[in-house]
Amino acid sequence: MKETTHDSGADRNVVWEGDYVRAVTHGRWEFVERKNITGIVGMIPVTDDGKLVLVAQHRPAVGRTVIELPAGLVGDIEDQRDEPIENAAARELIEETGYRAGKMERVCCGAASAGIASEEMTFFLATELQKVGPGGGDDSEDIVVHEVALSEAPAYLDDCRDKGMVIDLKIYAGLYFCSKCL
Repeated sequence: MKETTHDSGADRNVVWEGDYVRAVTHGRWEFVERKNITGIVGMIPVTDDGKLVLVAQHRPAVGRTVIELPAGLVGDIEDQRDEPIENAAARELIEETGYRAGKMERVCCGAASAGIASEEMTFFLATELQKVGPGGGDDSEDIVVHEVALSEAPAYLDDCRDKGMVIDLKIYAGLYFCSKCL
């Protein structure tokens, strides 16, 4: 199994390890790494009528509901450790939103939060969507799907923030790539 690992210098030290993450020090830096994955995907799903599909779920790390792009882990399923990243993106999109993409274009890859986590995320622009299920995530998730007109997305996000929700900043990166859809 190819697991995501980063900089294995001599002063790198695992100080704590759980089932899904490990805490690492490297020199004076402290950060976390995910275990048992090969990547992370984020999808920017846009319907044919110009709506951005977002998800909302409670995130214990911030103690509130977070509005996000649908996303997921690659290689986290025991018998699918070598899952291609494109397959994981398609699987997670259906699981979280109930939409299947007719077209999935890889648009970028980069650090999600380089100051605290080693993970990198690959974004896919998902278009030609077809509703094939209810979405909502797997048994461990309680996801609510939101469809927002691209033209109304900034105001919608402001409204969610005013209601006490956290806005995942990756949505704004997603909106940048949505310009291809207009």
